[in-house]
Amino acid sequence: MSSILISLSHVHLAYGHNPLLDDADLSIRTGERIGLIGRNGTGKSSLLKILDGRVQPDDGEVMRLGGLRVSTVEQEPEMDGDQTIFDWLCQGAEQAEDWARPARVQALLDELGLDGQSKIAGLSGGTRKRVALAQALADEPDLLLLDEPTNHLDLDAIQWLERKLQTIRCSLLLITHDRQFLDSVTTRIVELDRGQLHSFPGNFSAWQQRKAEWLAAEQQQNDRFDKLLAQEEVWIRKGIEARRTRNEGRVRRLEQLRRERQARLDTQGNVNLALSEGQRSGKLVAELKGVSHAFSDRVIVRELDFLLQRGDRIGLIGPNGVGKTTLIRILLGQLKPDAGEVRLGTNLAVAYFDQMRAQLDDEATVADTISPGSEWVEIGGQRKHIMRYLEDFLFPPARAHSPVRSLSGGERARLQLARLFARPANVLVLDEPTNDLDIETLELLESLLQEYTGTVILVSHDRAFLDNVVTQTLAWESEGNWREYVGGYVDWLAQRPSAAPNSSLSPAQAAPEKAAPAQAKPTAPKQNRLAPWEAKELDELPARITAVEEEQAALSNRLADGSLYRDNPQEVERINMQLAELETRMQALFERWETLEAKRPGA
Repeated sequence: MSSILISLSHVHLAYGHNPLLDDADLSIRTGERIGLIGRNGTGKSSLLKILDGRVQPDDGEVMRLGGLRVSTVEQEPEMDGDQTIFDWLCQGAEQAEDWARPARVQALLDELGLDGQSKIAGLSGGTRKRVALAQALADEPDLLLLDEPTNHLDLDAIQWLERKLQTIRCSLLLITHDRQFLDSVTTRIVELDRGQLHSFPGNFSAWQQRKAEWLAAEQQQNDRFDKLLAQEEVWIRKGIEARRTRNEGRVRRLEQLRRERQARLDTQGNVNLALSEGQRSGKLVAELKGVSHAFSDRVIVRELDFLLQRGDRIGLIGPNGVGKTTLIRILLGQLKPDAGEVRLGTNLAVAYFDQMRAQLDDEATVADTISPGSEWVEIGGQRKHIMRYLEDFLFPPARAHSPVRSLSGGERARLQLARLFARPANVLVLDEPTNDLDIETLELLESLLQEYTGTVILVSHDRAFLDNVVTQTLAWESEGNWREYVGGYVDWLAQRPSAAPNSSLSPAQAAPEKAAPAQAKPTAPKQNRLAPWEAKELDELPARITAVEEEQAALSNRLADGSLYRDNPQEVERINMQLAELETRMQALFERWETLEAKRPGA
């Protein structure tokens, strides 16, 4: 049976008047792979620091299994630039008498396609992240903590990490905004919301469904509470005659209700995104004919023909370092190619989201970054005060005059979005916009881009974001060759040549995507004859499916109580077994429904 590695009981943590953890409970068991999610600034990274011992809670108890080994990979790993990659990864092995570490390190370097003799100084962000992951994996910890591990990684490195974590022997807790990564890796989702930790079994998709049910139940409970409080407030305000017969117990209950209402925290608001296209561009945005470009002997683009028209939403896919940003500069006329012709359209107003946030001045204030020298911004023909506009991006008035250097990564990402959307643009260039954004803001940005009538050029390694936004894909294939595909990431996987060399890892270690079967299995001939008893069964199936869903929701609500994992782990295992059985039953019901529906006349 699995054992508890680390347990948090009634933990409190606050910075100033901002409570990050408020009487929070959490237990992590052997073999678990937990995804930690929550809004930016809620304290997810601080929770990781409590788990690995870098921060002590203000109150509460943290219990660890004796001899527990914990390794952490931070968002921006700190490294000694003077060392080689191999030496940095092997440091401490001799003192710890870990004679097998150099061999483990070399195996990981081979998998990741890294040269161990390269100096750490000058490494790109993606390579530094791979080195940090290699260090943590070489530690062979009991508990691995990852803070935004997919930031700066390209698609091949992300897929390698997914496969690694799916088979890893240690327990795992990770923070990420990458929804597909969460779906592929995690077995439990823990949400940090208003200082509380809520646990949900399953991956991110399962959490989305159960969270919606949980929020609906919470709203109903709050509505009942507010109704009772309103009735009691009416009673207490009755005339003198009523107060003569006042029930002191009822008065005390009203006072308690008031305290509970005061203590109940409302859910943090969402970012309010709005984007103005301004003047429409011409139908043609850009056209490349026979374009080639190289740096020394490194070919970036080779004889590319490409047409970009108004309203296109195109995604650029390729490993780090192949020249996606260079191609965008050529496409926008900012860089003259070595050969070929670039024709630009008319009335182009380009807004650029830079993944390095280089457009932000660290010394400027938040307000001056949006509207220097003015208290107003104009969005879609309407004027809005700068303070109100900043509140749309979750910046309270007190933060308006703070310097940019004081902002967190998530706040800087929101500020760059606010700056981008404060000016009309009919061409949006988004270079890794998803880094540091929480999932809620990410989904709102998706919705905005889906409704945007201008042209979008997107560089992203977030597969779900690509699928939800782009309608075309321009993918790097080899040695400066780019090829256009219809659709997003999933469509590209289905259409690309099976042997496309699209890996930044070593060829021997970069496992290909699962190939589509050479030939689809022949389908059985459809029988459009539905027996009377089958028709009756078909009519009853929706009610049976609903009953199973209700049973799943009830069990999931019980698992949402984080203290259950600490106080009664056997009950957690029993509930998870029940949920697995219900999932099997649900799958069987859906398969039976599809079978019977196919036999219905006219199907």
